[in-house]
Amino acid sequence: MQWVRDGAVPAPEVLEKDTSTCRREAWHEAQYRSWAYNRPFGPIVARDAFGRRFVAWPYSAYPYPFGDPFFEEVRLADFCMRAKGYALVPVEASKAR
Repeated sequence: MQWVRDGAVPAPEVLEKDTSTCRREAWHEAQYRSWAYNRPFGPIVARDAFGRRFVAWPYSAYPYPFGDPFFEEVRLADFCMRAKGYALVPVEASKAR
């Protein structure tokens, strides 16, 4: 797969600059979201079988979609590149070798 813009592969230094910028910004945003919005609800204070208190996060059968920073980072970097006008297209077999 190769990022192209306007039907052609841009110069290597332009592609590297745009890719690294998008990856850096995506990393920062994904890290912020994973800690700032870790779960849709805050912690709860519960009691165990002996009556002792403990703090727990509520969980459900449906995971919070922005909780994993790795998946979110890839999604945000892809969005950034597409917003800059790039498209991800397959590389022809003769060019790949």
